Amino acid sequence: MAAVAVMLGLQGCASILGDSRYPVSVTSAPPGASFEITDKSGQVVHSGNTPSTVTLKSGKGYFSGQTYTLRFKKDGYPDRSVTLDSSVSGWYWGNIVFGGVIGLLIVDPATGAMFKLPEGVTADMGKPVAGAPNNSITVATIDSITDSQRASLVPLK
Repeated sequence: MAAVAVMLGLQGCASILGDSRYPVSVTSAPPGASFEITDKSGQVVHSGNTPSTVTLKSGKGYFSGQTYTLRFKKDGYPDRSVTLDSSVSGWYWGNIVFGGVIGLLIVDPATGAMFKLPEGVTADMGKPVAGAPNNSITVATIDSITDSQRASLVPLK
């Protein structure tokens, strides 16, 4: 019994039942946007294309949660930035009943397990930018274009 009591006293409730790294779903509307994730220090921790799932640390340091900035880019759309912020995990408060003072003040804050991240983040890229290249091809006959368009044609050899 004493050994079990000592083990529980040396553990943190959030460290046992929670985690310090979380999978986060990254999406955009429309899909196919490239994104870059930077942490509080401004360091790039991941880059990819939507949709994607990324595993991120929830803690930054002792009693400090992590905050991430996600920057989204897609040709023809305005760039978007979204902030992803950690919050205190409900399991952390279990230390009051199960984990004890060591879990409450040392283990969970040091491991980052006292924090959690949202399951997902999404960016609405908005409406396409007017005049942006849309990378499409229009096929026309010579009879369907104007005289000024004909004057700018270049013969292919």
